Amino acid sequence: MSRVDYRGLAALDAVIDYGSFDKAAVALSITQSAVSQRIRILENSAGELLVVRSQPPRATEAGQRLIAHYRQVKLLEAALSERPGLGEAPPEIAVAVNADSAATWWQEAVTPLMSTAQCMINCLIDDQDHTLSMLREGRVFACVTSESTLVAGTTATPLGVMRYRCVSNPGFAARWFPDGMNAAAVLRAPGLNFDRKDALLTRFIAQQTGFSGKYPYHSLSSSDGFVRFIEAGLGYGMLPDQQCSAAIAAGRMTDLTPGAWLDVPLIWHCWDIQTPHTRALSEQVVATARRWLI
Repeated sequence: MSRVDYRGLAALDAVIDYGSFDKAAVALSITQSAVSQRIRILENSAGELLVVRSQPPRATEAGQRLIAHYRQVKLLEAALSERPGLGEAPPEIAVAVNADSAATWWQEAVTPLMSTAQCMINCLIDDQDHTLSMLREGRVFACVTSESTLVAGTTATPLGVMRYRCVSNPGFAARWFPDGMNAAAVLRAPGLNFDRKDALLTRFIAQQTGFSGKYPYHSLSSSDGFVRFIEAGLGYGMLPDQQCSAAIAAGRMTDLTPGAWLDVPLIWHCWDIQTPHTRALSEQVVATARRWLI
């Protein structure tokens, strides 16, 4: 691609961001056919397919690289003026963060930036083992992840360790784990996972009992709801110390394996884009996480 077609890039970014050609057209205030035409021109210039026309549309690897470039350019352009002009939207910084961080220390980290409203923070939630893929695809500027693999063009800063304990309410423990956690009990007791990608409980069960097969579990993709469901005795699962220590002390929860836990190191990966807003965000995230994490 000899020259960068930013109108085409804007159309490509909008289609992937909004998940359809129709919604992208509305966001860009043009027709759907104009969106399709801009992307066709961009693909002809690139010499390869950039969008898989699925439901929702999916960027190819080449498309992901172009989207990452476009979003980085937008961040850099936004930094040229300290304040957006009248009627001009403030810059947006997209980040991916795991649900447990979002429910505990993340608010403190982003409050200084969000309270000024000089930039908008778009927080995408996913499992800590999967947020790095959003960075690699160019969907976010940065992510909190448990993966240490470095993506080209990014930096990685260790944040600390989030310690998880396997907990339930006392009545649940007495009913399902009268002899403690063992493989026989795991095969009967209903567990609770965030979603089907959540592997924390699976890893902990294998660590404690040696059992690595299938076990019954419910799924609930809500960090706050996860806590409430465990307190209500609807399952057992892994919770970070920040979400369960007070409940354990108050007797609303019990640690099923006292003295045993699962430590998950968290890392801040971000693109090498130095603007006042991105720099402030990274500094706040690193400083806040190190106050909260081990």
